Amino acid sequence: MLRLGYNEQQLEAKGALWTAREIGQQPEVLLATDRIVAQMKDRIAAFANPYLSNPLARVILTGAGTSAFIGECLAPFLDAQVAARVEALATTDIVSSPFVYLRKDVPTLLVSFGRSGNSPESKGAIEIADELVADVSHLVITCNADGAIAAQGKDNRLTVLLPEAAHDQSFAMTSSFTSMMYAAWAALSPERADPARIAEGCTSLLQTIVPMMQRLAEARFDRVVYLGSGPFKGLAREAALKLMELTDGKILTSYDSPLGFRHGPKAMVNDRTMVMLFMSNDPLTRAYDMDLRAELIADGTAAQIVTLSALDDIDDAILVPGMADAKDAELLYPYIVPAQVYGILASLDAGLTPDNPNVSGTVNRVVQGVRLHACETA
Repeated sequence: MLRLGYNEQQLEAKGALWTAREIGQQPEVLLATDRIVAQMKDRIAAFANPYLSNPLARVILTGAGTSAFIGECLAPFLDAQVAARVEALATTDIVSSPFVYLRKDVPTLLVSFGRSGNSPESKGAIEIADELVADVSHLVITCNADGAIAAQGKDNRLTVLLPEAAHDQSFAMTSSFTSMMYAAWAALSPERADPARIAEGCTSLLQTIVPMMQRLAEARFDRVVYLGSGPFKGLAREAALKLMELTDGKILTSYDSPLGFRHGPKAMVNDRTMVMLFMSNDPLTRAYDMDLRAELIADGTAAQIVTLSALDDIDDAILVPGMADAKDAELLYPYIVPAQVYGILASLDAGLTPDNPNVSGTVNRVVQGVRLHACETA
């Protein structure tokens, strides 16, 4: 449980109990997720390997919002590890432009992520793929056994149901994001993950970063930018969304890669801007990350530069201990923790209720107002 300096009764009164609990439970939920995937290893392999091993096949990682960003984080790793082409495509894109994104004659494994599994686009993407692709199978990774996409009993569908605790009840996805992302990596990657080390990295940050994140929340920045190279660009996108959701849009957020940031987006940096950098462990990638960090410091424009690193070569960085030799895929999980903690604290500082921060009620935990239109085929 992430206490944030409050007891459970106080957190409940502030409308923050679920969000705090779900951020704090991530190490345990990751380990529980690993056990579930390990138990299903043979079933998953038999189901997915015909696609993963086929250089003519596609593996599409899909979801909406935070669930889509899981794919953006994992696709670069998985694409380099399996014979099939691995892509991240949001269900919101597939549903609205299916003929742009789907190929009838290309064998396709659609990997669908869904916290509730009830988003209209999630269900729609599966149905459209079944209609338009001749050889398609669906690996569903979800936190809700009763969700629309968790249907069992279909020959071309296999559901990986995550621990009940992963079915976040708060508005903003936190433990559901990391657990679904871990499940997909453990299920599809030929490389064995080290769940204990990942959980320890998350635990270490949860135990140490609250005072710093509280100071940052109290600084009340107008703008916050998250930057990461390669797979960390997807993580930066998730971090930006998390802060925007939890502060009800009161803080302007953005994301980019360190190299891409120079090409225009850097213009948003002023003396009310915080920049958070996710540093790669890859030597070449890290060199570019370090260059941008040095440039921001030399500019002297940003109000605050926060650096997350697994290597102890930056004096003022938030260090993830014990992961100096980790692959970047392992760092996805501890790196998101400071952004989540900052988000809930910024929400509380703004006088909002993190479990349901949208004051107007126009944005919902499970998206509403989506009409699925008929997909006309020739």
